[in-house]
Amino acid sequence: MGILKYTQYVYILFAVFFIYDGIIKVNEGNDTSTLSFIIAGLAVFMFFFRRKYARKFDDRNKKQ
Repeated sequence: MGILKYTQYVYILFAVFFIYDGIIKVNEGNDTSTLSFIIAGLAVFMFFFRRKYARKFDDRNKKQ
């Protein structure tokens, strides 16, 4: 269970990568940069979603 606490940070790494990819594509003039920014936004959302439920799960285990 200990490794699941750290997997949420993988989403932040994905977000940084896709933001970088989107900026590179904007500078090159590609039309696919929007998809990179959407995936980055989704990765940030997933980070906060996983973090919220990991904390809720830990709090529930501490009460038992």
